[in-house]
Amino acid sequence: MNPDCDLFIIGGGINGTAIAADAAGRGLSVILCEKEDLSSGTSSTSSKLIHGGLRYLELYEFGLVKKALHEREILMKRAPALITPLEFVLPHESHLRPAWMIKIGLFLYDHLAKRQRLPASKSLRLQNDIRGKALLPHLTKGFSYFDCYTDDSKLVILNALSAKQHNATILTRTEFLSAEPNKNNWKIKLKNTITHEVFYRTAKTLINVAGPWVNKTQNNIQGAKPFDIKLIKGSHIIVPQLYEGNFAYILQNKDQRIIFAIPFEGKYTLIGTTDILFSSDLENITISSSEINYLFEIINDYFEKKVHYDDIIWSYAGVRCLQDQNEKPSKISRDYIFHFEYIKELPLLTVISGKLTTHRLLAEKALEKLRPIFKELKPVWTANVALPGGDFPNQDVTAYRKILKKDFPWLPDSLMNRYLKEYGTRIYSLLNEKKQLADLGIDFGHGLYQAEVEFLLQHEWAKTAEDILWRRTKLGIAFSAVEREKLNNWLANQIPLA
Repeated sequence: MNPDCDLFIIGGGINGTAIAADAAGRGLSVILCEKEDLSSGTSSTSSKLIHGGLRYLELYEFGLVKKALHEREILMKRAPALITPLEFVLPHESHLRPAWMIKIGLFLYDHLAKRQRLPASKSLRLQNDIRGKALLPHLTKGFSYFDCYTDDSKLVILNALSAKQHNATILTRTEFLSAEPNKNNWKIKLKNTITHEVFYRTAKTLINVAGPWVNKTQNNIQGAKPFDIKLIKGSHIIVPQLYEGNFAYILQNKDQRIIFAIPFEGKYTLIGTTDILFSSDLENITISSSEINYLFEIINDYFEKKVHYDDIIWSYAGVRCLQDQNEKPSKISRDYIFHFEYIKELPLLTVISGKLTTHRLLAEKALEKLRPIFKELKPVWTANVALPGGDFPNQDVTAYRKILKKDFPWLPDSLMNRYLKEYGTRIYSLLNEKKQLADLGIDFGHGLYQAEVEFLLQHEWAKTAEDILWRRTKLGIAFSAVEREKLNNWLANQIPLA
């Protein structure tokens, strides 16, 4: 009996959706299940950077940094509106790292992989520079380099959309219950978490890419064994804008770690991340007071403007699954590893670790692991194909914005800029037949209109206000309780979408 699919993927984060997209585009039939919303776990709780990982050079992770820098170039081409260059300013504290060490590190960062789109690093005199204006007076020297900023949740959605465009089936709100070998296929038991319906699917190959839930998943796969892993929690806080300027800071700490301060949604500053061992309930991941104090201490050591508990507008925390190495959390490798095995002659591939930046390459390498099983697998393809909405003529987002201004002169600039970033060329599907602002329907607040909500329900697997306000957009940070309730009430009156 033929299985329902070639690949069944457990986990709807960045790595799971990237594998689904790559596999579907190479001719395999794919089903992906996710217990909650897409990117509702680790993949929406990152620092939102596409970067090589400058600090990994100190850990001699040259291979990981080189891969990540190479992928940074590819991802800028795949999603040029969503993944955008961002300058990072490193104030120099000589007692933490000598200048010569930083210069060598930045030289390597500039040259480990071919750099086409971003400026080279340079030294800075901060006294009369806008980049030093918000810092304490003794910080007179520094360095500048470029990486990229993105919306991590939206990047997951774009990979899921790519998978769907190549006929993959994406099952959100679908809990993986168990899998067992059954003749020539995996028999997979699932539950719809909304209707509570239990149903089954069969697959030739099973892929466990459940992130920190990897061992919980292994325990529900008959014949599989758990792995030696470490769970590491990273937390972030968001405060009112600490400084003027569209650049970020990378701040050194005496424990040899670094903290980022990053512009966030125009009015705020994102601060993070921490790196601590985690052994608590994976269903209740929150920032601790000690983590908040840690972030405060570093920020207040650098900035004239001090941050306090009352300044926290939002915080979030996530847990990543890493290889079990006898190291401090900050020193454990972030590189991905694969465990491939046969259970009663049926293939099981398990993915551990990985960075947001290397998701595309991880997916490509995962498929190569499966090539002996799928001998007709089509060639690699994702490096040269834009993600949905990223197909700008000549990759020129600025020129495309001018076209949009001509086609939609009634659309406010702030709304157009957000739509362009989040939907790219898909903006024409969102604004189909809209002639004036009133055609967008109900205004739920802060530029969230009914037309966009309906688009997210129909095309991006959104179901709840949280999906819309925090993972499809970041408008939740501006919404009041009354405004959230208005959106919730409207959603409650809609016909549930499959």
